[in-house]
Amino acid sequence: MNTTIDIGGVPIGPEHQPFIIAEMSGNHNGDLERAKDIVRAIAESGAQALKLQTYTADTMTLDVDLPAFRLPSEHELWGDARLYDLYDEAHTPWAWHEPIFDLAKSLGLVAFSSAFDRAAIDFLEKLNVPAYKVASNEIGDLPLVRGMAETGKPIIISTGSATLTDIDAAVRAARSTGNEQIIVLACTASYPAPPEQSNLRAIPVLRDALGVQVGLSDHTMGIGAAIAAVALGATVIEKHVTLKRIDGGVDSAFSLEPGELESLVEGSRVAQLALGQPVIGPKQAEQNVLRFRRSLYVTRDVKAGEKVAIDNVRSVRPAGGLPPDAFASVEGRKFRVDAPAGTPLTWDIL
Repeated sequence: MNTTIDIGGVPIGPEHQPFIIAEMSGNHNGDLERAKDIVRAIAESGAQALKLQTYTADTMTLDVDLPAFRLPSEHELWGDARLYDLYDEAHTPWAWHEPIFDLAKSLGLVAFSSAFDRAAIDFLEKLNVPAYKVASNEIGDLPLVRGMAETGKPIIISTGSATLTDIDAAVRAARSTGNEQIIVLACTASYPAPPEQSNLRAIPVLRDALGVQVGLSDHTMGIGAAIAAVALGATVIEKHVTLKRIDGGVDSAFSLEPGELESLVEGSRVAQLALGQPVIGPKQAEQNVLRFRRSLYVTRDVKAGEKVAIDNVRSVRPAGGLPPDAFASVEGRKFRVDAPAGTPLTWDIL
């Protein structure tokens, strides 16, 4: 497994700050200036990456009105929507990609995209994107997976609704090109996704089964699931981002606002730092605390020959004397020397 993968100069791996991908998707609402405002908000949040989706309605589906080409009427966000209309509304015009990417790069962001067909890969190669994303519903399009992997650039594979067999086939397809820069994202392809169906415990299972880095493409509300994923080994987090959910749009209902994205960046960074090492014992930060553990101390001035008793020795802070449990062994023994109050009780004064 590649322990570190570089995307656009940003190292990704267990020893590094989680790589936060802000997905714009259709939250530009058909307005290039709004798209640029989203890019600026992402940069200000501290997230490292912006991701687009590169398709048109015609590359995604057919312009027909048959039952198979409509979403179910009970869908929470897009009930009974015709696929062609939904993709036409949500797509990012290809002419926008270059100005959006240029702005993102000027603000220090890594900018890349999900490719949905061979033409999209060719287009994105001309823009020199540093990585590719395989969307969940494209995981079974192995020629498309191989096409992205053949560029030699890192490939991030989302796994919503996929079986382990599906995921393994996609990873094998990518590896067949000689590309080992593979990251797999656990994902629940429901919009929004119920947190109880996130199954985050699958993250270490996927990592160990496939020998790849694993992250989370998260469609739950809020940031709790994403931060929990970091604690389970996720090195990459992807969340949809908008300016204000109240503005509406195809993905706004389950997207983060800029302040929430900033909280995710900080919270995931803290979660990764807090993982530390699988070591039990005093930490560097606890050295001063160790000084204030309880031990046995002389509580009043005593003379040589007096006996240790509860009225002249007891367990107090700080450390320095015998452990509290030693009292039963020293009670009744005589002091060898005079000892003022505040003297640690040690064997050499008995």
